[in-house]
Amino acid sequence: MSRNGGSRMGRNAARGVRMSGRGMFSRRQFLKLGGAGLAGVTLLGAAGCGGDQQEGDGPVQLVFSHGPEESGVLRQQLDEFNQQREGEIQVEWREMPADSGQYFDQLRTEFQAGGGEIDVVSGDVIWPAQFGANGWVLDLSDRFTEGMRGEHLDGSVEAVTWDGRVWGVPWFTNAGLLYYRQDLLEEAGFSQPPETWDELKEMALKTAQDTNTQFGFVFQGADYEGGVVNGLEYIWTHGGDVLSEDGSEVVIDSPESVEALTTQRSMIDDGVTAEAISSYKEQESQAAFLRGDAVFMRNWPYVYGLVGTEGESSIEHEQVGIAALPVASEDIQTYSCLGGWNLFINASSQNPDAAWELIQFLSAPEQSKGRALEGSYLPTVRELYEDQEIQEEVPVTELGREAIENTRPRPVSPYYSDMSLAMGAQFNAALRGDTTPEQAVANLQEEMSGMLERADEA
Repeated sequence: MSRNGGSRMGRNAARGVRMSGRGMFSRRQFLKLGGAGLAGVTLLGAAGCGGDQQEGDGPVQLVFSHGPEESGVLRQQLDEFNQQREGEIQVEWREMPADSGQYFDQLRTEFQAGGGEIDVVSGDVIWPAQFGANGWVLDLSDRFTEGMRGEHLDGSVEAVTWDGRVWGVPWFTNAGLLYYRQDLLEEAGFSQPPETWDELKEMALKTAQDTNTQFGFVFQGADYEGGVVNGLEYIWTHGGDVLSEDGSEVVIDSPESVEALTTQRSMIDDGVTAEAISSYKEQESQAAFLRGDAVFMRNWPYVYGLVGTEGESSIEHEQVGIAALPVASEDIQTYSCLGGWNLFINASSQNPDAAWELIQFLSAPEQSKGRALEGSYLPTVRELYEDQEIQEEVPVTELGREAIENTRPRPVSPYYSDMSLAMGAQFNAALRGDTTPEQAVANLQEEMSGMLERADEA
């Protein structure tokens, strides 16, 4: 799975909270669903809690959904769980599409058709509001207690919380990082990474020229969720925002947002990167950097685990530095987008107790540490950031600490998916030069305000 957002993702944006594809749910419809609609879901969950369903005297059979994973650590952990619970619970991994938009579409189809056969669902940090509003996953507030939540990073717990309830358990977290070729910067006469976007452009151009490197900077500019994430990071690091604090008002049409998209487009106009960046996702960005063809790269922590690996990388760890994302000016706070992946129980699962056991196993400190050591997945368990072995073997946890501590979630809204589709299209159009930054944010202000207004009127 591509890892943006979280996470290893392609297009994370789900296609909106919809009823049989006929339009976006209104808030009133949510309330109706929360009554009669969710009552049926609650009955399903209650029936399951009375005792998991299993055929004959065999073990409970669980289905776990997740995308492909190159590190192999997930397969190892699922095998370990099956060995430990042999004769009691056995889990099958249903491999889902690598593109998380396709993954979500497949889940939605199954959910709308009655729930499907999946018991434990892995999901992006942007999905809980949609999952909860539709009644597709169980409310885990009672199972995932306040004490247990306190063991995880605050931002990761916030990412599974919606409407005052907890719908999932954090699995791993992500933050956007600025990777750079430390050796090339030194060769070009620079001793420190850039602190502002203007400094990045200056350093990228000079270093690429002095060292004959193809790209000064690569990032994710395509029309997909990763492009939304990058656009949001430009806006935040220029002092702008998308929604008001309470989520009731769209505020994206601002001088700061215009400046942000102007900076992003200037990466092409000033020769820092190529026109093709408007089609780049995580894989294209990491490939260029790992080949040694880029001075700077914006990407997720997992890429650090690929540095120096045979067949993946022509550069070594000692050549790579990591920093927080630049800002427009020194008086602005640096931010990176909160990414990550969570674990949910399908509301129609006939085996919720066994499903909960699997979630507890996968999210436990031991397994989280294994994922960090084997795959450079950032843990959500607080204590692991003080673990000496992780600090030594996964230095990205320390190198990227500033970025990890300054993450921001994407707008939390049941309507986020429709907003994301609009932002992806306009951010990409501005990056390609098909529209101006001013027109892009004006379009978004109108489109997204209309989404909220229609919901209020329904």
